[in-house]
Amino acid sequence: MHWFAYSLLLILALAGIFITLLGLPGLWVMVAAALLYAWYTSFQYIGLWTLIILIVIATIAEGIEFLAGSRGAKKAGGSRRAAWGALIGGLLGAFLLTIPIPIIGTTIGLCIGVFVGALLGELTVRDDTAHSIRVGLAATKARIYAIVIKLLFSIAMLALAATMALPLSSRRTSPAPATTPTTNPFPLK
Repeated sequence: MHWFAYSLLLILALAGIFITLLGLPGLWVMVAAALLYAWYTSFQYIGLWTLIILIVIATIAEGIEFLAGSRGAKKAGGSRRAAWGALIGGLLGAFLLTIPIPIIGTTIGLCIGVFVGALLGELTVRDDTAHSIRVGLAATKARIYAIVIKLLFSIAMLALAATMALPLSSRRTSPAPATTPTTNPFPLK
């Protein structure tokens, strides 16, 4: 029965990678799947440390993705408003394009929102349109790099979960439950 649960874990982890590509929190789907698998198997294969490592990896990847657009805008010489515009624009773009374009709208909206937000934020500080476009493009480029980095983190999470959850008897983190003896080793006289 553990092999069925292991297969389900792998399917959910692959779905988490796909969800991550859509700009949604697929890493947390992967963490939840690992937690459910650990609970189902009584933490015999995936232990507490593996879960903590998965949570740390997911948190770092989410942080990188969240801050990438604003960091890209600042690196290109953008103002603080351009950085905030990239951050807010990315969130709004992802939200607004998710509904009309269900599958890839989140990622497309995210990239467009980062560009427009950084561009508009920079235009409120400078009148230089060419510079503002460069800042918007840099913010978008950084956001795309962040999506790729997050994808790599999700593949690492899949590899870790798949390796640690492998249901082999030699892989158990806790000993198998002992069976009760059929004869009493200490008879009463």
